[in-house]
Amino acid sequence: MTFPPLREELRGLEPYGAPQLDVPVQLNVNENPYGPSPACVADIATAVAHAAATLNRYPEREFVELRGALAAYLSRDTPHGIVAEQVWAANGSNEVMLQLLQAFGGPGRSAMSFAPTYSMYPEYARDSSTAWVQARREDDFSIDLDAAAALIRERRPAVVLLPSPNNPTGTALPPEAVGALCAAAGEGLVVVDEAYGEFRRTGVPSALELLPTHRNLVVTRTMSKAFAAAGLRLGYLAADPAICDALRLVRLPYHLSALTQAAALAALRHAPELLGKVDELRAERDATVTWLREQGHRVADSDANFALFGTFADRHAVWQGLLDRGVLIREVGPEGWLRVSIGTADEMKTFKQALTEVTEEQR
Repeated sequence: MTFPPLREELRGLEPYGAPQLDVPVQLNVNENPYGPSPACVADIATAVAHAAATLNRYPEREFVELRGALAAYLSRDTPHGIVAEQVWAANGSNEVMLQLLQAFGGPGRSAMSFAPTYSMYPEYARDSSTAWVQARREDDFSIDLDAAAALIRERRPAVVLLPSPNNPTGTALPPEAVGALCAAAGEGLVVVDEAYGEFRRTGVPSALELLPTHRNLVVTRTMSKAFAAAGLRLGYLAADPAICDALRLVRLPYHLSALTQAAALAALRHAPELLGKVDELRAERDATVTWLREQGHRVADSDANFALFGTFADRHAVWQGLLDRGVLIREVGPEGWLRVSIGTADEMKTFKQALTEVTEEQR
């Protein structure tokens, strides 16, 4: 036996991770480029210091106060309101997704999504011993609703993962699509991953509005993107209370530390400030998409804080050319495409100049 005695399906694999390189302009992991204010930092520090005084005790296992604060925040995106019993949180939306598959997937069950999409989804399935079914999106990265519903009825996945906006394309799903796929899934869960939901364009609703209509719908969010708290590692969901109760069966004991809970509550107290740059980033995104198209590139319509653009005969050469100029973006998505996160106005100016130079060299 080869040492160490790794699970057979894990042999030869590389761990997930985008490059973490120290370059002047980092536009590869969809972070918010604007950090919290000194006032917010001070509030978080005070809250964490208070929690630190009780670190000899386990944290509040059900994190009731945090669930209530997250419910109040989510209620702004739906006329129906959200209550604490509908909310669950974990160490980033990654752990939320894994817990969903641990509870509702597993041996003899399958999970489905529509590629190109978030590259971690099949890894969640693999790690929970859930079979993975990968369907395809259309050439414009939309989902053929009739074909998708038919495939779901045929394959009967236990969990359907639908990011909206989608990563890496930025494509958002209309409410009628979510409703139709929830109906097609029957007793299976439909998880609408709204990690970038706060960046959606005006008039694009959240799937939260559909929760009263579809008991099998789960809507996930994160504090990593619009909240400028990627280092906090706090993801959460809203769903039927029975789904939240089920996740308590698979969560690790005391999975949210007292420090995490304290920091997240403090950040939520500063929500208007932390979200204050969202409109600016959306405007910068739209300007970037327009500029890229003016340069002759294909660009996917985006409701997120990034843009997928192409296509290049040798995308790695373009990626490397940008990196050589101090600009790090992401080599991800279908062959020939690249993804750039939206940064500050100065960062985007540097990106545009670098991309212009690289593409001129390749002509």
